[in-house]
Amino acid sequence: MLKWAVIFLVVGLVLGALGFGGIGGAFVGIAKILFFIALALFLIFLALGVMAGKKVKDRLD
Repeated sequence: MLKWAVIFLVVGLVLGALGFGGIGGAFVGIAKILFFIALALFLIFLALGVMAGKKVKDRLD
């Protein structure tokens, strides 16, 4: 998902540089949304991994 955010950001910046500000702004907005979704998913999976690691460690002790 982060890959798509970078792609949308680059396309949006190129469109903005070429004078297509409305479409370029929309692409940058989509890139922002995708970035924050990817960040939220990363934090959720990080928390789940830490909790699962603690349970595995507790079983081994």
